[in-house]
Amino acid sequence: MPKFRLIYLTPVLALIVLMAWAVASPIGSSPDDDFHLVSIWCANPADTAACLPGPTADSRVVPAALHFAATCYAGKPDQSAACQKDTFNLSPAPTVATDRGNFVGAYPPLYYAAMSVFAGPNIPLSIVVMRLVNIVLFVGLTTALFWLLPHPRRTTLVIGWVVSTIPLGLFLIPSNNPSGWAIIGVGTAWIALLGYFEATGIRRLALGTVFAIATLMAAGSRADAAAYAGLSIAIVLVLAFRRGKNFLLATILPVAMGLVSLFFFLSSRQSSSGLEGFSPDVNATLEGAPVPASALSRLLSNLPNVPALWAGSFGELGLGWFDTEMPAVVTFGSVSVFVVVTFIGLSSMSGRKALVLVAMGVVLWALPAYVLVKSGGPVGQAVQPRYLLPLIVVFAGLAVLAVRGTQVRFTRPQLVVLVATLSVTQFIALYVNMVRYIQGVGAAGWNLDSGIEWWWDIPFSPMFVLIIGSAAYTLMLVVLARDFARVGRAQVPQFADAK
Repeated sequence: MPKFRLIYLTPVLALIVLMAWAVASPIGSSPDDDFHLVSIWCANPADTAACLPGPTADSRVVPAALHFAATCYAGKPDQSAACQKDTFNLSPAPTVATDRGNFVGAYPPLYYAAMSVFAGPNIPLSIVVMRLVNIVLFVGLTTALFWLLPHPRRTTLVIGWVVSTIPLGLFLIPSNNPSGWAIIGVGTAWIALLGYFEATGIRRLALGTVFAIATLMAAGSRADAAAYAGLSIAIVLVLAFRRGKNFLLATILPVAMGLVSLFFFLSSRQSSSGLEGFSPDVNATLEGAPVPASALSRLLSNLPNVPALWAGSFGELGLGWFDTEMPAVVTFGSVSVFVVVTFIGLSSMSGRKALVLVAMGVVLWALPAYVLVKSGGPVGQAVQPRYLLPLIVVFAGLAVLAVRGTQVRFTRPQLVVLVATLSVTQFIALYVNMVRYIQGVGAAGWNLDSGIEWWWDIPFSPMFVLIIGSAAYTLMLVVLARDFARVGRAQVPQFADAK
């Protein structure tokens, strides 16, 4: 009988962590959720009663809870989500006309169509089920990759996710926002494709399947994610290139999925908005700032400030509708871990790895600057941190990628510090996010169970969710850290440029 190993518990622990984040915020808590929830309910052709034709071709009549979910608390951090009960009822009957929805093909339709399967008459239950489905997809794909990849690639997989998802990734992956699929899809597809090129037989088939699923998730959620999926394919082709017929035959799958991504990108109106710039009426303003007149002035003004968008993924610009401000310790801890791990990863380097890292860094800097110049706004408008997070996840994975037969090693003291820092950072981020919706920012007392204004109708109290979720996160990191210590006994896959 095989010996039980603690590593077998990590998928369960990950599920617990993400479920804690899933219930840590109310209906409508992620950016533009009024748009996304309406789009989900209107994407199910089998349930047309939940979404009726509106007064114009580009509008629909939907349940009030979908349209008004965040109106009473968005932008008002001292207001808890308890105000929802005074803003709308939870009736599934369509009563409100809105043009806020994917009625003209602004976004790819796949995410909305998939989530609409779980849209039912019980709106809160439907919301939570969708979040749980996204959690299962993420944990399922990551677990499959973990066991399909060789040990050094497992380290790359796990570190890439762990160091780049506090707090924004942990907030969005178990949300109702298509950005969750964008993050999951792009962050999974690139390393699944790399493993596909390095594997043979049934293992290659399985990794190719994971890659195809992840690419569909990315391309079917957002136009920018479709472009990122194509970029990731190109990066892996550079890393894994070998001369010969076998390599050319293996490229059939990534080329096909690249064409699928291109189709989703070109068929989405969101892509033209990104290329031509967002108009002022859809700018997501985080902070007011003067807008330089000329394109060159805007470029010179924005380029030095683009890293603020990267820091936004680590808490600098807040969660939710940018109204859940994270304490400085969250951003400091998350950024510090990301930077330290990235530099440790550079100890394993090759020409190809250096090339793709530089290319990804240029994209992370130049892309938002270009969109901001076209949009006519400063950093803090039009481009949101969540748009760049999928690329940040890939960058983190590339940074710790083992090449040339060398391994990325962490000493025991390094692992202890990293685990401790991430554990504390995650706990504070989850706590602050919960306080914001349960009591409102500035509420007195530390006990989330005291003075509850909003909470789900579930048998678990807020403090229980906070403690169990945070304990599971810490235990997951400890188990993974112990497993990383075994990497020295594993063989690192060789790239062509290592020969």
